[in-house]
Amino acid sequence: MGLFDELAGKALGMMGGSEDSSSGLMGGIVDMLAPKGSGGLGGLLQSFQEKGLGDKVSSWVGNGENLPISADQIQSVLGNDTIQNIASKFGISGDDISSMLAQYLPGTVDKLTPDGTIPDNS
Repeated sequence: MGLFDELAGKALGMMGGSEDSSSGLMGGIVDMLAPKGSGGLGGLLQSFQEKGLGDKVSSWVGNGENLPISADQIQSVLGNDTIQNIASKFGISGDDISSMLAQYLPGTVDKLTPDGTIPDNS
């Protein structure tokens, strides 16, 4: 089982979901990064745009290939406190969380925006 699968299982357990509810999992990951009170998915993506990563965000939301992001860029946008908070929930290092998010966040955002737009309810 890979790191993401293990974290996904833990996240689902924390949310009371099953491993079959992948859309719920993706939403749960985004909720951990940007709770509804902070703007949800739209607020999270705005944070990336404000750090000069709008081209990457546009590729994730739009149709076509998703541009990659580095773990350092994830760390820069989310900040050390957020990274460490998420890492402590899963019992792994902040570096591992940053790497995992760099690998999976583009595809997660892509799946949460299938029509190339950010849903109003996010």
